[in-house]
Amino acid sequence: MSIDIYAADEQQDQPVDLERWSQLARDALSDEGIRGLAEVSLIFSDEATIAGLNVQFMGKDGPTDVLSFPIDGEPDPTGRVPDAGGTGPGEPPASEIPQLIGDIVICPAVAARNAVEHECSYDDEIALLVVHGVLHLLGWDHMVDEEAERMEARERELLKRHYQVSRS
Repeated sequence: MSIDIYAADEQQDQPVDLERWSQLARDALSDEGIRGLAEVSLIFSDEATIAGLNVQFMGKDGPTDVLSFPIDGEPDPTGRVPDAGGTGPGEPPASEIPQLIGDIVICPAVAARNAVEHECSYDDEIALLVVHGVLHLLGWDHMVDEEAERMEARERELLKRHYQVSRS
């Protein structure tokens, strides 16, 4: 039983260590109680792609640093595998069907600018965005001050446990 992170680097602006950030996401998910088979996509995109997603899903213009797309409330599939589920021949046991958590999209170009603004390293900023994205997938939010403080505290905890801050 494992948490699978499907990572892709779909940009050319900044270097991305897919293995490192996948492991950080896996560790954060595990600490947040995700057990058994689970899947998350971790996509590093260019500014144009994330700007398009930002407009389409958030109604905001321009590129952003991270977007999370949780997969929640999906209706139970009907039919047989490969027809989309249900009982019948060829259906895998329920214990072998992964929990689909969602997708995290990070823009390294925006992260690099944020790192300068936040006076931290590029890697520190990417680490924060990975953890931030994971928490959003799991229902954490920062729309009101109290929620933001709780989320930021949890981010610091996870980063302290699973990420060695760079000295820049």
